[in-house]
Amino acid sequence: MNAPTAASVLAPSVKLLIDGQMVESRTTQWRNVVNPATQEVLARVPFATPEEINLAVSSAKKAFATWKKTPIGTRARIFLKLQQLIRENMGELAALLTAEQGKTLADAEGDVFRGLEVVEHAAGIGNLQLGELANNVANGVDTYSILQPLGVCAGITPFNFPAMIPLWMFPMAIATGNTFVLKPSEQDPMVTMRLCELATEAGLPPGVLNVIHGGEDAVNAICDHPDIKAISFVGSTQVGTHVYNRASLHGKRVQCMMGAKNHAIVLPDANKEQTLNALAGAAFGAAGQRCMAVSTAVLVGEAQNWIPEIVAKARTLKISAGVESGTDVGPVVSCAALARVEGLIARGEAEGATLELDGRKPEVAGYANGNFVGPTIFSGVKPGMAIYDQEIFGPVLCLLGADSLDDAIALINANPNGNGTAIFTQSGAAARKFQEEIDVGQVGINVPIPVPVPIFSFTGSRASKLGDLGPYGKQVVLFYTQTKTVTARWFDDSTTTGRVNTTINLH
Repeated sequence: MNAPTAASVLAPSVKLLIDGQMVESRTTQWRNVVNPATQEVLARVPFATPEEINLAVSSAKKAFATWKKTPIGTRARIFLKLQQLIRENMGELAALLTAEQGKTLADAEGDVFRGLEVVEHAAGIGNLQLGELANNVANGVDTYSILQPLGVCAGITPFNFPAMIPLWMFPMAIATGNTFVLKPSEQDPMVTMRLCELATEAGLPPGVLNVIHGGEDAVNAICDHPDIKAISFVGSTQVGTHVYNRASLHGKRVQCMMGAKNHAIVLPDANKEQTLNALAGAAFGAAGQRCMAVSTAVLVGEAQNWIPEIVAKARTLKISAGVESGTDVGPVVSCAALARVEGLIARGEAEGATLELDGRKPEVAGYANGNFVGPTIFSGVKPGMAIYDQEIFGPVLCLLGADSLDDAIALINANPNGNGTAIFTQSGAAARKFQEEIDVGQVGINVPIPVPVPIFSFTGSRASKLGDLGPYGKQVVLFYTQTKTVTARWFDDSTTTGRVNTTINLH
């Protein structure tokens, strides 16, 4: 954690959102929000005190008593208004995001837009939160189910998508009748807070949405708090596993979207230009800081001869600050992230991989202090190497070879992670075999980053996901609601016999 310096104390403080009010924290622990392209201190974020966290949860618990009774149409109209406000403020939101996170303005707009799609989905909650009814399951007996909100829910979000992932969480939780406590990443909370301001402006009552800030202590407080009923998490496997285990022991519902090592298979019959463009965008866009980035490509058969062309395509990408026109690769989020990525590149060389393109220490005009690393490509990568086994979370592409599609599928299925994958081919038979046999949650066919649209649900498998229900889509409606089954029988006064029935028989 950074203590405030003289310069950072002059920066604005990020507020807490408690009971509908933006509140100045009374904490003594702060972290600087830093522009990764310039090292400018943009703001300082508080690590909320235990008392402030309890106030946020108490506010949400109090608001739930009335919010759960708010008509579905009323809830939906708030999210109709929110999506309008997000569209009207898209430029401001993207600029904030680029300043604090580093991705290009185009990527930042995409970040906001993919979250906006979930807000639009939340506005249709009336069609999603439907129960079931079976009429006359016995003489005069009906059985039906209703989906009721759980209570106070919480979300813990990562730095790499500070607009999209909060918008995956609180709109669907709130639209289904819950109240929410959000803990955004302490590295880039500014755009998240602006979105929460817009949600308040759209009409969310006080206490329905609350925001706290912090690190490990705040995460543990959310896991332990008895009034929080469900937690949604996106982040690293290490932290996600901790959250799942700790919160589950306290009886909470938990969904954790975690680490990845996403593979793309390239078959020799693939459209070469389309595939080269897709690999470059998916591996190096957002500086590789996507949980769905293609960080590993498996070149099958004659496609192993494409390595010079993959390198040539990567060399065409422009490295600069996200605000600069034409930038393809912006900075990584922090100095610590830069050191980690550079360290893993050095390990790749030391462990015997061939460094085809070295992106370390690029010259970026006007941004000498930025956290820049350019597109980096290794060939001859094998399982067991650190660059293969670890999620690098930087613009580094690892190339492996395989003799056949079967070998490539076996390689991917042997990896512990199962977040996303893709195949590039013009063979329908090969694509169908791939989608049937691969053990990965999101599958792309000639689509490098196959994040589902909100009418479906983000999935993930194996070490990339804990919990059986994913965020957004139909699955998340089940996650944020409790199914209650009612069996009802009504008597007509004129036919009542007065006989006491001591058995229950629905057959």
